[in-house]
Amino acid sequence: MIIETEIEDDGRWIAEIPDLPGILVYGVTQEEAIYKVKVLALRILAERLKHGEETPDLDELFNVADSFCLAEHVRLKCKKRFSAC
Repeated sequence: MIIETEIEDDGRWIAEIPDLPGILVYGVTQEEAIYKVKVLALRILAERLKHGEETPDLDELFNVADSFCLAEHVRLKCKKRFSAC
């Protein structure tokens, strides 16, 4: 999801996520506004999921590891670290 920011005339920063209408926050700094909009977005998405409501595609937010690939990665890492693994 893309976060858009801009600075107001009074120096406050606004951050919003266009893909999630209504999610808009203010911050003293750009970093604070980005942090706050991420927190709000996660809360809104969690509520939508909980209630079975529509959400945007979350594939970019969450990656699911294939269990075989993960096990193989751990095995190879272990083999390199401990020869008797």
